[in-house]
Order: sequence, then C-alpha cells, then structure tokens
Amino acid sequence: MADGLLGKKVGMTQIFTEKGEVVPATVLEVGPCFVTQVKTPARDGYSALQLGFGESRRLTKPERGHLKNLPPLKHLLEVRTTNIADAQIGQKLNVTMFSAGDLVDVSGISKGKGHAGVVKRLHFKGGKKTHGQSDRMRRPGASGATTTPGRVYRGLRMAGQVGNARATVLKLEVVQVDAERNLLAVKGAVPGGKNGLLFIRRARK
Repeated sequence: MADGLLGKKVGMTQIFTEKGEVVPATVLEVGPCFVTQVKTPARDGYSALQLGFGESRRLTKPERGHLKNLPPLKHLLEVRTTNIADAQIGQKLNVTMFSAGDLVDVSGISKGKGHAGVVKRLHFKGGKKTHGQSDRMRRPGASGATTTPGRVYRGLRMAGQVGNARATVLKLEVVQVDAERNLLAVKGAVPGGKNGLLFIRRARK
C-alpha cells in the first residue's frame, strides 16, 4: 500500500511524557484517505495509487465522473508505490498505519512571507555601518563583475519571494496516535499554517 497519507495541520500543543518531560508537538488530522485510482505497470507504465482526502461541496462534472461512487473528495494526490497487489478503488486508509515512535517526513506549503530583502531572506551581513555609508546597511552589494563575465550569473542570491513554497521536514517522531479521531501528534513543527494540506509518509532516511 501507500507509504503515506494526506492530512491537515490542526495546531501545536505540549505533551508530557511519562518522565515528566515537555515535548512540543504538532497535531495533524491524517485521513481517512480513499484510494481513487490504481495505476499498474501493464496499463500505465508504472505503479502508483491516487489518494483522496477531505470533502468538497463543489465538484466539476469531470471530477464527479472520476470519483464515481466515492465521496466528493477535495484533494487528490498520486503516490508512487510498488505494493499495489491488495489495493482496490474505494479502499479506506487511516492513521492506524502509523504508531508511536515511528519517524515520518511531512511535506506541505510553507507560510508566505511576501517579498523580502537579502538580509531577511538569505541572512546577509549587510554593509559596513561606518565610513559615511548611511544607506548601505541592508543592501546586497555588487551583483556582478565588470568585463569578465560581464553579466550576472544565473541563480545569484538576491531579494525575492520568501515562503509559499513546498517544504519537507524530515524524520519527525510520532508521539501519539488517536485512531478514533484520526489525529497524529509529531514532535516539532511542520510546514504551513493551520488547516494547511500536508502529506505524511514514513521516513525514507
């Protein structure tokens, strides 16, 4: 089956261990996810499962036709996997695939911070704060050479958009699993804000 599930971020909290230690944790609502499509090497050239999560009030006619008798799922994600022998369309997957002590990778869209300069975005030191430089303290400095190469290199670190990009946090420890409410508590923080869509999978490293 799939190595991960779709979910959303509920919020952050503190969990006390049996030793009395405080663990900062993020609570995730993981699943239930439905298998909406099974791709096989014979028909599609590779093996994968398409998972659906969350319900939507509005679906287009193509989306309704694709889901057929399944619930009106809002989010669909294709997950590569080699174990599709027991997979069936309509099969429900829930948080019970994880247990306390497991390590997971959590992917999502990070919080957008808007346009920022090089000091905030890339932690540049800035210019000297003396010798008459009154307006160079947060500037990037020279961005290119003169004759050679005579241009600005592609990929040069500059000011730009911060956040609002796909990010993955690796090897987060599962602290608690609440199968009745489809909740999963992981140690540490995950990308994005509350109710943000996440993909939680077993750690690969």
